[in-house]
Amino acid sequence: MAFDDLQAELALLINQMENQPEDRHELYMLIREKLNEMRAFGMPLPEDLVRLEEELEAEFAAAQQPNKSP
Repeated sequence: MAFDDLQAELALLINQMENQPEDRHELYMLIREKLNEMRAFGMPLPEDLVRLEEELEAEFAAAQQPNKSP
């Protein structure tokens, strides 16, 4: 897949994320998949999308942690 195609798909995913926040986890998985494709091809990664991936990963990991009662 060409770099321009990946960039266009990522832009579409970001737009979908803004318009459909209830699907954040699914969109996170799609963004992660596309970034992994870019990594596999040795393409440069957009820093803002890498940060977004890291932030969403941390958000979902925190949500899976059991609540600790004092």
